Amino acid sequence: MLPGGPALYFNQVPEPKSVKNRLHLCLRPDTSREAEVERLLGLGASLVDDLRKPDGWGWVVLADPEGNEFCVLLAESERAALST
Repeated sequence: MLPGGPALYFNQVPEPKSVKNRLHLCLRPDTSREAEVERLLGLGASLVDDLRKPDGWGWVVLADPEGNEFCVLLAESERAALST
């Protein structure tokens, strides 16, 4: 990870590849997951799946206007607070 830059994580998934170049991004905001989801919805993203759990963990799957899906994760500060 570069200081001040985004971190990209590459994970294997069980689903087979369905298109030529599949890429899925997960965003970890500096503010909060909730604030980032609201900001992105206001910019034109659409809700695909809400995987937030009652205990505060989980994530939200959104899609950009072209249908490319991405996730919004908890901020590091939120993760730390839930881990204590």
